[in-house]
Order: sequence, then structure tokens, then C-alpha cells
Amino acid sequence: MSFIERPKRQSNQDFARSTQLSTADWEARIGEQVRRARLAADLEQAELAEQSDVSIGALRNLERGNGSTLRTLVRIARSLGLESWLDSLSPAVSVSPIDVLRNGTGERTRVYRARSSGRRGGAGSSTPGADH
Repeated sequence: MSFIERPKRQSNQDFARSTQLSTADWEARIGEQVRRARLAADLEQAELAEQSDVSIGALRNLERGNGSTLRTLVRIARSLGLESWLDSLSPAVSVSPIDVLRNGTGERTRVYRARSSGRRGGAGSSTPGADH
């Protein structure tokens, strides 16, 4: 059982609540998850820091939600065997937007209308050839 919370389908209410969290709140939440995973693995901070090739201060900052680098987070997660958690942060792209542009079908994706010359609407405007 993983102690890192996996993304799941959220209700509209849960989504609204999660988008209201500040960056500091997210850092604290992720730091707590890393701390729980470390404790579940029965590792001291110094042990995990050494295994991950990060400083103990960097690990402490991550666990306390005091800011960290992406490199530190990735190294710690890998040392804890949480590659699947990292994968969930970056799902595989099934269609490349560049490939879509390169292999375009030639289908139009927007409607283009010719612009009329002169003013649009308003008092005194007239359409050529229209009887009033």
C-alpha cells in the first residue's frame, strides 16, 4: 500500500477545494506524504538522504513543506520506490500536437467570414443593394 496519495477522479466540489489550496499548502501536503512514505519504509532522514544523494537539509525542507527542488523530490521518490507516483504526475501523451499539425487532415477547424467593408451596424449603415 502506497502512502503517496494517487490522483483520482474528483467531484466538482473536491476539484474546487483543491484549486483553492495555496502553493505552500501543496508543499506541506506533499511533504507530509513523503514523510509518511519514509516512515513506512522504516528509514531515518539521514539514511534516505544518503540513498537519494540529497542533503539531509533538502529532505527536511521537503518533508516540512519549506520548499524543495523538483530534483530532490524525484530522487527521494525514486529511493522510496514511488516511480509510479511520479508517472501519475506526468501521464503519457497519446497524441502529439506537433504531429497533428504536421499530418493535418486539411479540415477547417474555424469558420471564417468575409468582413464587410465600411461600418458594421449602427445608425445610418446600409447594405449595398438593399431597399429601405
